[in-house]
This record gives sequence, structure tokens and C-alpha cells, in this order.
Amino acid sequence: MSATDPTVVLGTIGSDAHAVGITLLDHALREAGFTVHNLGAQTAKTEFATAAADHDADAVLVSSLYGHAQQDCAGLHDQLAAAGVDATTVVGGNLAVGQTDFETVKQRFEEMGFDRVFSAQTGFEAVVDAVKTELDVDERSPTTTTLGA
Repeated sequence: MSATDPTVVLGTIGSDAHAVGITLLDHALREAGFTVHNLGAQTAKTEFATAAADHDADAVLVSSLYGHAQQDCAGLHDQLAAAGVDATTVVGGNLAVGQTDFETVKQRFEEMGFDRVFSAQTGFEAVVDAVKTELDVDERSPTTTTLGA
């Protein structure tokens, strides 16, 4: 982890155009003292990997609400490794379509290499707390990095 505030790269993966949740999570992370690089909606795996490498990210947070996260996230960890990124990875949202129970979905994403997996019903505070735990972060003051920087 970097010597300064912990850095996260955040975005909505694949063709998913939902951006409200990541914008709210962006604000919650900043309030908790994280430096956030919000890639926005419809972000390719390669963009996550490049941004994580460029910003020396401590964590990569991936959102998906349209139910196709498994397809969109396939190979993400390979892309991160190829870019030299060794960061905590978190995925959350409505990750699968149909009647699949969340524990089954969670197991699939953990098998893909994600450190934390959250359902769409998870509150922002729980995600922030989990990222803090993963990164062993103490309370810090908020940063002033601009949205999308």
C-alpha cells in the first residue's frame, strides 16, 4: 500500500451504464480518507488494469448492476497481473441474472480471485469498512481529489 492515503480505482465494468452507485461510493470512500480514481460507467478490463497500474492502486472496486458481471469480469485478474498490479479486488452489485442465490454467486467471484464480493443490497458503509479492513487502514481525513481525476 502507498505511504499516503490509500488509493482505489473504481468503475462499472463492461457494457453496464449504471453510474449512480459508483458515484455515491466514490463520495463515501473520499469521506473515509481514500484517494479515488473513478473510471465511470462502461469501463473495459484493460482500463481498470491501466488505471490501477498508473495510480499504484491499493484496491480495485468493480461495480455491475445489469447481471452480466461474471462474463465482464472474466480475465480481469489476468489483466491486472499483466499490468503489474497487486491490489485488493472488490466486486459488487446485481452480479447475476435469474434466481441464483447470492452465496453461489459470491463463491463464483471468489473463485475468480475477488477478495470481497457484495450484493446489490450491501450499504456503502459496509463496502468502505470492508476495504479498510482489507487494506488495514486506520481512520484518515478526507482527500480533495476531484471526481474522475
